[in-house]
Amino acid sequence: MAGVIFLIHRRRQNRKSYAGSSLITRNILSYPSSMKDPEKANIAMGVHLFDYNELEEATNNFDSKKELGDGGYGTVYKGKLRDGRVVAVKRLYENNCKRVEQFMNEIDILTRLHHPNLVTLYGCTSRHSSELLLVYEYIPNGTVADHLHGGDSRRGSPSWNTRMKIAIETANALAYLHASDVIHRDVKTNNILLDNNFCVKVADFGLSRLFPTHLTHVSTAPQGTPGYVDPEYHECYQLTDKSDVYSFGVVLVELISSLPAVDICRHRHEINLSNMAINKIQSNLLHELVDSNIGFDTDDNIRSMITAMAELAFQCLQNDGDMRPSMQEVVEALLRIQRMNKTGKTDKGHPDDDDAGLSKNNTSLVSPDSVTAKWSSSLTTPNGST
Repeated sequence: MAGVIFLIHRRRQNRKSYAGSSLITRNILSYPSSMKDPEKANIAMGVHLFDYNELEEATNNFDSKKELGDGGYGTVYKGKLRDGRVVAVKRLYENNCKRVEQFMNEIDILTRLHHPNLVTLYGCTSRHSSELLLVYEYIPNGTVADHLHGGDSRRGSPSWNTRMKIAIETANALAYLHASDVIHRDVKTNNILLDNNFCVKVADFGLSRLFPTHLTHVSTAPQGTPGYVDPEYHECYQLTDKSDVYSFGVVLVELISSLPAVDICRHRHEINLSNMAINKIQSNLLHELVDSNIGFDTDDNIRSMITAMAELAFQCLQNDGDMRPSMQEVVEALLRIQRMNKTGKTDKGHPDDDDAGLSKNNTSLVSPDSVTAKWSSSLTTPNGST
C-alpha cells in the first residue's frame, strides 16, 4: 500500500514539473504556422535550434550588465556564442499564449523575409527548452532613438546626410515588408537599429501581421506604442499598411526635430510630436520644430531638404489613411529629396519632382482634417495600398 501511495505522489510531482513546458508546447502547437511538429517546422524553415544552456552561458546567466534593452515582449541581452559570434538574445517576459504567439510570429516572418535593412534571425531555442529565446545578429550602435534624443545623443549628430540615409533605408525596409504582405505595426525609432556605419536594421516583429492581398484591412484591437499609433486604426480597429505609414511619419519628424515622439513635459497640445509637427507646419513655424544644429539656418540645400521632408511627414500624418502615400511612394519621394543635396532642387528628369517638397517661400499646408485630394503620384507599386 505504501508503495502505491509513493508512486501516485511521484506521478503528481512529475505532472507539476512538466506543466510549464507543456504550456509552451500546447501554445506552439496551436499556432497555425507550426504545423504538426513545430520543431520539425522550424528546421524546415531554416531556423537553427539553440541549446538553452549555450545561450545561458553566452549571456553569463542573463546578467543584467549585458542587457541591451527591452523589446516589445522581452528583454534583449548581448551574448557570445561558443563559435565566437556576438549575438543579441531576446528572452520572453513570460511564457503565456500571447507571448508564445508573438515568438512564433517573429520566427515565421524573419525566416521568410530577407532584406539588408531587416535584422537577421540566427535561430531560437527548442520547444522543449525551459524558456523561449530568440537569437539575432548583434547590431552594435544602438537605436535611432538613442542617437536623436537618448543616451548617445550629441549636438548636431547624426548629421543631416546621415539622417537622410536613415530615413531612406527605413522606408525601403517597410516598403519591402508591405510588398511581401506584412505590416510591421510597431514602427518607431526604438525599433530601428544602427550598425557602426549608421546602416539601418529594422527590428521587433512580434506585433507584425500578415496581410492577405484580397483584404482591404484587418480588424484587430489596436496595438503599438503611444505617439506612433495610427489614429484611424486606434478609432476604427482597422489595420492597413497605411498604419505603418503614419508611424513612419512620426519617425520623419523625429529625424527633423531630434525630439521624442511623446514628452509629457511639453505643452499639453504638443505632448504627441505628431500634433506638435502639424501645428508648427500649419502655422508656418517650421523653424521652431527643426533641430537648429543640423544646418537648417546655415545651409540652403539642407533647409530645402528639411522643408521637403517636413511636407512628406505631414502627408504621412494625415488622419485619413487614404490620404497618405504608400511606403513605395515615400521611398521615391525621399530619393528625390536626397537629390536636392547637390542641386538645391529636385531633378527635372523625374515627373513627380514638383510634389516632392515645399519651396522655401511656400510652407503653407492644409490640415490633415481638411485635405480633399488623395496623395498624387504617377508611380505604380505592386500590392497597391488601400
